[in-house]
Parts: sequence; structure tokens; C-alpha cells
Amino acid sequence: TEAIRKTFPEAQSEGFDAAVIARCANPNFGDYQCNNAMAIAKIMKSKSSSLAPKQIGSLISSNVPSNKLVDSINTAPNGFINIKLSTSSLIEALADISKHGIKPPVNFNNKTGKNVLVDFSSPNIAKEMHVGHLRSTIIGDCICRVLEFCEYDVLRVNHVGDWGTQFGMLITHLLEKHPDISTNPPNISDLTAIYKESKKRFDSDEVFKETSRLNVVKLQAGDPVCRQIWLLLCDISRKEFEIVYNILDIRIKEIGESFYNPLIPDTITELQNLNLVYEENGMLLIKLPTFDIPLILRKSDGGFGYDSTDMAAIRYRIRDLKRDWIIIITDAGQSNHFTMIYETARAAKWIDNQRLDHIGFGVVCGEDGKRFKTRSSETVRLIDLLNEARDRMKKSLVDRINSPDSNTTTMTDEELAHASNVIGYGAVKYFDLKQNPSTNYIFNYDRMLDTKGDTAVYLLFAYARLASILRKAKDEKDVIIENNLQDAATTITLEHPAERALAFKILQFTDVVLSVLADLQPNKLCDYLSDLSVTVTDFL
Repeated sequence: TEAIRKTFPEAQSEGFDAAVIARCANPNFGDYQCNNAMAIAKIMKSKSSSLAPKQIGSLISSNVPSNKLVDSINTAPNGFINIKLSTSSLIEALADISKHGIKPPVNFNNKTGKNVLVDFSSPNIAKEMHVGHLRSTIIGDCICRVLEFCEYDVLRVNHVGDWGTQFGMLITHLLEKHPDISTNPPNISDLTAIYKESKKRFDSDEVFKETSRLNVVKLQAGDPVCRQIWLLLCDISRKEFEIVYNILDIRIKEIGESFYNPLIPDTITELQNLNLVYEENGMLLIKLPTFDIPLILRKSDGGFGYDSTDMAAIRYRIRDLKRDWIIIITDAGQSNHFTMIYETARAAKWIDNQRLDHIGFGVVCGEDGKRFKTRSSETVRLIDLLNEARDRMKKSLVDRINSPDSNTTTMTDEELAHASNVIGYGAVKYFDLKQNPSTNYIFNYDRMLDTKGDTAVYLLFAYARLASILRKAKDEKDVIIENNLQDAATTITLEHPAERALAFKILQFTDVVLSVLADLQPNKLCDYLSDLSVTVTDFL
């Protein structure tokens, strides 16, 4: 960039002064190439200059200061500036990794502080987790892991749906149909059926609906009977959620909608004092100039909904939790809602330099391109989806072991179960994460469990192959790799093109992490891991 500005000062005013650097498609030309010359040639031509792209590239190259990282710079006929890095600098970087391990990036250009809150998963109490919770849970956990690797203070929040009208109808139905609920509590599957029954009654029976509304008021007022049932429903659901989280190795702290209910009145009062709220038909609303529809802070009956809860939540997270960066992960259909929440927070001057992000994800679809359902058109339970992948992987491993052409050694039942869990559950996670978060994708067990495609299975097999090589080096050659890491600067060689390609791929890790943090797209990390595995295979 400095060389471009020095050689062609006019490029800066035209916006072409920042060097455009990319990896060379053909390693015979170099390691990286700068592609600015042709754009600058167009600018110069408009100024009656006859300089060709190659001449421009050569002039820029001549002004690149000496750098120990660079071995050579040359200009191609089309003006591309090809750069080859010195082998010694690559070995030095690899030796540092070998000696000290992979370190988090230190140059992430983020103006916010280090305190982050990630709101993800968010199932509803009294309902089973289903396929719709898959993406939020997996994407959210991945984002948290990347942030934690980069030494952010991450608060993982599960904003469960544990408050609202639905609990009035559940309490009413349970008191009438299951009066022994305290001594004979249902499981989560029974609760799902009970929820459907109570919803049907709520929609068709006015007396039931009114009683349900009264029970919501009683619950909010702390009625001991209503509260006991509510706590029981939460406890049953929480235990079932934990089964899924344990399978997926998810850590998350529950701070549900009910937590914010006492904070809503003060939140509304503050927004009123800022003249952001107006009243219409008994409702308290906010409609900023950019809004197509208003936020409803208070309903005409005096009740609160999602809008009021989410305004109280963002105020609490900024003011009380002192979060510098808030990331909320939900389906893409809620993107407009959170845009309105964030804009209102800014209008209220709650936001200073904090970063606010919403990751809106696409739908998990079946082969027909529609929402993934069971054959009976029911929503797929998440636990069933995960266990199906595990069971299919177990069968694949058994078939592989029993195949007459297989080199796979026998496995104990315990080893088989462990491998099936790791590969089967990992395959679901990777298949989801490798998709762009904003797009829909088709869920397919065969593709995600393929041993040769871009799958977790392939990645894990590549890892197992490397582990096997290291084990054999120790057992058969008495070579302990760990003992050689301290002397990596003298033992690493990069003579073969495959060695150099692998070195570059390893050293790109930090850039990939920075890109994931900037764009919040975990699929970039999956792309990198897939390319790395292929590069390792080529190297071996």
C-alpha cells in the first residue's frame, strides 16, 4: 500500500491505493499477487497517460521497501505483481507455532471492548427442542468458542421462553386435567402433547381462555399454586434441554424471559421520559422514522410481549452486565425485529461504542426443499435427529470393520459407542456450520456421513491418520515428535511444493479466525479446515 501511494499519489483520491492481495492460483508464479496495476492503469488512461499495467506494476515493485519476509518480487505481463516469501520466514513462523502452540490473533481491529454476550439456542419451556433449534445452538456455540479462543470474556446466554400467555393456559389445563401434577409430573414428551391440548382449548373455549388469562395475572403476582406448577414445568424442560446440550458439548447459562419481567416498567418509563413512546388505543408504542411497524411496549390490556422483554434485556445487558458486544442468534425472520430493538437502544443513547449484531439463519429443509419434517409432517425432535446420525454412523463403522477388504482393526463395544457418538454428532454439527448462516440448506444424512466429501467424517479420518503416523513413529522408530518441537527451526524443511503448500495453509489460520470474528460466519472456519485436511492428505 505504501509503495502504491508513493508511486501513484493520485490513486489514493480514486480509492485504489489499498493493496489488493490474493494467493497466487499457480504457485509457480509466486505465493501472493497484488492486483492493483490494471485499476490504476484505467485511472492513468483517463488522465492521458500511456503507461501499461506491466509498467505500472514494475514501478510499484521498485518502491516496495526491503523486507526479510520477501524473497522476490516480479511483474507479470498483465501487471500482476507476484510476490514470493522467503523460506526462512515461513520456517520461523512454523517453528514459533511448534514451540508455543497456536496463539490467538492480537490485531483484531475491533473498537469494542472484550466483554461479549452471545444469546443463542433459546428453546421454549414445556416444548421439546426440535430441528428449528439446531442452527442457533450450533452456530452460537461456535461463535462463543472462537471468541473465547481470542480471549474475550464471553457470557453464553440461553434466552428461554419461560413467560407469557402460554403458561396461563398450561396451568389452567393442568389444574383441571392433571391435578396430581406435583406428585406425578409428566415428562417432556407428555408436556408437548399437553401443550397442544391446552392450545386447542385456548383457541376454541372462551371460558378456558379467560381463566388462562387470570392465571397469567396470578402467576405474575406470585400465586403459590401457579408458581409451583410453573417452576415444575421449567425444571422438567431444563433437564431435557441439558441432555441435548451434553450431547453437543454445549455450555450455556439460562437467563429466560421471566428474568426481565420486573425490569420492564422502569425500561418503559425511561423511554417515555426520552419522548420515544406514544399511546394509541391503550397501547404504548415506539415507531422511529425507519420503522414500518411500531414496537409494542405495552399491550392494550396492560400486558407485555416480546418487544418489551427485548428492550428490557438490551438495557440490562448494556447497563448492568456492561457488555461491549452483543450477538443474538435467531432465525432470519426475526432480523427486522432486532434491527428495531437495536435502533431504539441507539435512539435512547444506551449505546456508545458497543457493537450490536444479529445473526439470522436460514431454514433446515428436507429433500423437497420445505421445512424438515417427519413422514407424518410433525416437527423433528432434535434428540431424534442427533441419535439417528449416531446410529447410522455406528452401522457404517460396523460394516467397515466387518468388510473383508477393510484394514480397520476391531473395536470394543465401548470404543465403537464412543466413535459413533463423536463422528455421528460431529457430522451434524459440521454439516450445519459449513453452510452460510443466512441460507437455507437441505438436511441429508448420506451427504453428512460421507467419508470422502466435505464432512466431519473426512476431517476426523484425516486427524486419525495423522495420529496413527505419530503413534507409529514412536512405537516403530522411537521418534517422539514432542521432543523435536523445541528445535523446529532447524528440523523443518520446505523443499517440496506440498510442504510449502501445507506451511501456507497452517499459517492462514489466524487470518481465518479474524475473518470469522469480523463477519460472524463460522462456515469460513469450516472451509479452512476442509482445505487444510485436503492439503495434509496431499502432503502425506
